[in-house]
Amino acid sequence: MKNILLLTTALILAVPYFANSQKTSSLPSPYKNLKSLTHMDELEYPFQVRKITLDSGPEIAFVDEGEGDVIIFIHGLGSYLPAWRKNIDSLKSDYRCIAIDLPGYGKSSKQPHSGKMTYYASVVKEFADKLGLKEVTLAGHSMGGQISMIAGLNYPDLVKNIILIAPAGFEKFTEGQKQWFRNVMTLEGVKNTMAEDIQTNLAVNFYNMPDDAEFMIIDRIVMRSADDFEHYCYAVVQSVNGMVNEPVIDLLPKISQPTLIIFGENDNLIPNRFLNPGKTKKIADIGKSKIPDSQLIMVKKAGHFVQFEKPEEVNGAIRQFLKQVD
Repeated sequence: MKNILLLTTALILAVPYFANSQKTSSLPSPYKNLKSLTHMDELEYPFQVRKITLDSGPEIAFVDEGEGDVIIFIHGLGSYLPAWRKNIDSLKSDYRCIAIDLPGYGKSSKQPHSGKMTYYASVVKEFADKLGLKEVTLAGHSMGGQISMIAGLNYPDLVKNIILIAPAGFEKFTEGQKQWFRNVMTLEGVKNTMAEDIQTNLAVNFYNMPDDAEFMIIDRIVMRSADDFEHYCYAVVQSVNGMVNEPVIDLLPKISQPTLIIFGENDNLIPNRFLNPGKTKKIADIGKSKIPDSQLIMVKKAGHFVQFEKPEEVNGAIRQFLKQVD
């Protein structure tokens, strides 16, 4: 059962990594002497964090760097806005880069919610309205890509362009597979992921994990003591249900926005290596073929976290794409 859960979280639904409930003394070296968190708001972020409360209830943590046309960055399942730091660092010289923590994640508030992709898309829309943004480019990684596509479909007046980084949503699952995901992905399972599996789960996201990605491991270790960690775990479980309950693949032909699709050639998470073994390029081609105004870039020697592993290539592709559609 443990192996099935790990395959489900790490390989099927693009969950990058989870914290765990073991004691610090059981952690692998060199992570034995880390200072625990009392609240996830204590996580260290690379940019100044702002917060805004939406009329619908959640408080959204975000960073806002640079000036110009707006790019809103949406993280993936189990992740948070610092995953975009290499992209913001570069792109902020030409664009206004806004990255958010989705409700339930990072420094955003953690009230219970449905986890539906339509819910997250509505949060993005309400957030943009609250900031007075009229037109934006959405950049979504993994689950954030699925959210970006739903937002583009539901709010075409707001979403001008879409950038999909290793997006979820191009893969088709049977009803039986979807139910299996729902049955296996539980709150206790997420909370109790073994300490030694944090490093393994994260490494799966890369072709060759860079040293400066270690902060992701550290954050996932220290947040397990936070008083809102269980609420985060709940949000992850709800998000998994939201992903399988609101598939987007049959809606791809209706996406009207210019769309850039970027995958790492060595993505170990897409397609699912357990249920749908095959090449990432095949899934990427399916998405490109279905989205009318789209272009695809495959990045060599890069995994699921392609925007962090190969930021120069990804940032360059984003710049070229936005210049083309401007």
